[in-house]
Amino acid sequence: MTGKAVTPSSRSRTVKGPRGNPDKPEMTPEDARRDHWQMLRFMGLNAAIGMLLGVFVAALLMILDIGGIGTAISHAANPILPVVLIAFPMALVFGAAVTASAIWMMPYQRKFAPEREEHDDN
Repeated sequence: MTGKAVTPSSRSRTVKGPRGNPDKPEMTPEDARRDHWQMLRFMGLNAAIGMLLGVFVAALLMILDIGGIGTAISHAANPILPVVLIAFPMALVFGAAVTASAIWMMPYQRKFAPEREEHDDN
């Protein structure tokens, strides 16, 4: 069998960009870990904002009495249950929608885009 022996010192400790693309910079495991935590924080923040927005919309539905929901809840024997059954699903839906749109608009590709050269018109 011919070939080089792989030793711990000959192994690369860097991770290539997405799908081994040579145009993307290589990242160390620590850089990759930091990048993943940044993305998780980004998604978590957007999910929390979406959930707050969902709870706010549910509260507006009840306060403005759209469809008689506020009146029905005020006459209920246990008003907490219908409030939770309206607010929780709306919070989940809004949180998921905001998170999905944040992932869709995530600037990850721009972060590693090659530098553009400016062209002179002269």
